[in-house]
Amino acid sequence: MYSSATSPTPTATRAALRPPTAATGRPGPKQVPPTRPAAPRGADGRSADPRGQAARTALGLRAPDSALPVGTRAPGARIPAARPGDGRMLRPGQSGVQERIDPAALQTPAVRAALAGVARICPAFTPRQVLREGSRHILVAGTIGRAPVVAKCLAPQAVRSEHFEQLVSDFHHEVAVYRAFVRHRPPVRLPRLVAADHDRCVLVMERVPGRPAARERHPVNAPTPGEVRALLTAVRTLNLWRPPTDVFQPRLDYQLEIARYHSVGQLTDRDAGDLRGLLHGLGHVPLQLCHGDALLSNMLLAPSGPVLVDWEQAGWYLPGYDLAVLWSVLSGDTAARRQISQLAQSGGTMARDAFLVNLVLVLMREIRLYDVPGAGEEQRIMIRRLYDDAALARRAVRAAVGTR
Repeated sequence: MYSSATSPTPTATRAALRPPTAATGRPGPKQVPPTRPAAPRGADGRSADPRGQAARTALGLRAPDSALPVGTRAPGARIPAARPGDGRMLRPGQSGVQERIDPAALQTPAVRAALAGVARICPAFTPRQVLREGSRHILVAGTIGRAPVVAKCLAPQAVRSEHFEQLVSDFHHEVAVYRAFVRHRPPVRLPRLVAADHDRCVLVMERVPGRPAARERHPVNAPTPGEVRALLTAVRTLNLWRPPTDVFQPRLDYQLEIARYHSVGQLTDRDAGDLRGLLHGLGHVPLQLCHGDALLSNMLLAPSGPVLVDWEQAGWYLPGYDLAVLWSVLSGDTAARRQISQLAQSGGTMARDAFLVNLVLVLMREIRLYDVPGAGEEQRIMIRRLYDDAALARRAVRAAVGTR
């Protein structure tokens, strides 16, 4: 539901990927490491660099005991995440100047068109504030009687977008997910569905009091350790939930994603081969219900606990997809990454391998999203950090394949 702005996070030596030493607390500012030379290779073509094992250790992952079966998932095309600056967004539960009503914002042509769609399914809806007016979605806070609600609509500008068909498909999917949650209530907190118009892409939900765990996609300041534990508990509770298999659909075609990143040069021949090797061993691993976009900006910290919002990408994934998303954006919190790595390996070797596959693909997506011409210095620092993280994940994958 909410897109996130870019926040650069300086990169350090790989301290952010290794378990913290005692009493270290949170890491301070870090410096960008120099480019590392390519690792030497042995006669068998595999890397002779001992950092492969070190990378696996840094991720908190154990060496596999034996080869294990693999499976892929059904297709589900994904559009690039919203880029920084794509619409001004305010969060439910924010206070102060951001809560002031701006009548002029409610009178723009795009917002008026969105409100007309809301009025068709909720005549009693009274708009109060534009939370976001972007090129993809418009969010308007209001009330129905005394009940606070939020209306989410597809923006008129989206009609002219090259991703229009995918945006409509994702919106329809989110409506279907909310309706499914009415019949099969998940074990985590989420906004209650009030009304929806599938054809006109209008969704009206309960407005949950709370603040976002982060206001940026890659936050500089991570949540407190207690908040991180609560968020990870909520995500794991969702992942371990087993609704009927026909209620949700697979959202990611792993073979297609590997081929796509390989074709544009983000994955080398060996990278693609290593990932396919792990997938081959995961053929019979049960898929896991994931939020699909488990960014901190899509999690509200409410008085009753974490609330997950923006369910456009919810569906079946290989185990650990949500954990991989969180790991990729928590570069400034060594302790949080350590917790995530421990959770990823708690399900055994297959869960560990699935997490590594997810992590590489998530990092490839982040690099493709932010490594664009015209990036400022802060964004370039973040890009270098993403490349460093991706190199570490590749080495961990290579080490996992080498022990099979």
